[in-house]
Amino acid sequence: MSEQNTPDVQNVEQQGEQADVAVEQTSEQADAAVEQTSEQADARPRATAAERLEEEGDVAADYVEELLDIADLDGDIDIEVRDGRTYVSVIADEGDEALQDLVGRNGKTLESLQELVRLAVLASTGHRSRLILDVAGYRTRRGAELRTIADRAVAEVKDGKGPVHLEPMGAYERKIVHDVVADAGLVSESEGEGPHRHVVISADD
Repeated sequence: MSEQNTPDVQNVEQQGEQADVAVEQTSEQADAAVEQTSEQADARPRATAAERLEEEGDVAADYVEELLDIADLDGDIDIEVRDGRTYVSVIADEGDEALQDLVGRNGKTLESLQELVRLAVLASTGHRSRLILDVAGYRTRRGAELRTIADRAVAEVKDGKGPVHLEPMGAYERKIVHDVVADAGLVSESEGEGPHRHVVISADD
């Protein structure tokens, strides 16, 4: 193998450090901005639900673009509003390896970034956001994985092996599982607290 094809470990580590710095800096900026939210919100005219979601997307895109600049990462930002929620996706220009630093292990870094983006939206608009942030198609892949997991659990319950307890996951991921279970005619509920909150699937008695 030629040296040209050998991964530059030092460069990868540097990108990871830059991503961490970007998260820290943007977190500090979001915290400072939220302190001014209530005063600013009182002076704003009320917007329709659709206008509010569009504004969320614009604010989020600006915030994410700044984050990418700080981390020295390249990516296109796509905004979509559907089903009463704003979706912001960061797509790599060439490959998505570099953006994986913003996803982190099991999407943990992405979840933290999403909360920072929501804080930025709150600071700018005065309204809490249910915005979903995706990076390098992680949530699309994870969604497909969750549907497969839910389908298997549904099959187990229908075979009389329930109730089935799934792994802990966030609210958005639990919603995906709940939808699959409901479509299958079974019952699901969330149990546990904080990082231990998970979905339990059982038969409809």
